[in-house]
Amino acid sequence: MDAIELLKHDHRMVEQLFRDYAAAASSTQRRGVVEILVRELSKHAALEELMVYPLAKKVLPDGQQEIDRHLAEHMDVKKTLLALDKLSAGDDQEDTLLADLQREIEEHVREEEGELLPQLRDAVDQQALDELGHELDRAKGKAPTRPHPNAPDEPPGLALAGPVAAIYDRLRDRMQGRPKT
Repeated sequence: MDAIELLKHDHRMVEQLFRDYAAAASSTQRRGVVEILVRELSKHAALEELMVYPLAKKVLPDGQQEIDRHLAEHMDVKKTLLALDKLSAGDDQEDTLLADLQREIEEHVREEEGELLPQLRDAVDQQALDELGHELDRAKGKAPTRPHPNAPDEPPGLALAGPVAAIYDRLRDRMQGRPKT
């Protein structure tokens, strides 16, 4: 799967998780969906920031401006994810925060899939997209599983902070009994 298809696949998975949350029968089930959303969106954002956005900056005519806008959106999402991650099952704020997150994600996906990803497909050859897709897929297993809004969101700082955050996250996940990813 090339990088663009992999990112779109992630988007569809997150959209399904929002539907799963709405359909959940109990606060425990909803909390489980929230934990998966936090994990998957944290990994997705970190990998975009580390691997996709630097490429887009280089190959797109207004790459720096475009990516700065996406990084600002990521920051909003990370703050919402952090707030959700801190809640316990059944917290009254969960529905409101999840609705905020869904709006943020829908807007971000609309912009990425409507503008950024088509521009990237036009600017990069298929072999490079295939290679990037392979690297993204491999890196998912080592990406941070929690939001880190105070960590660097661009290389080289992200390249240094990301692996440390991922190790910390996975240790914390194990200590809290969360499933491996």
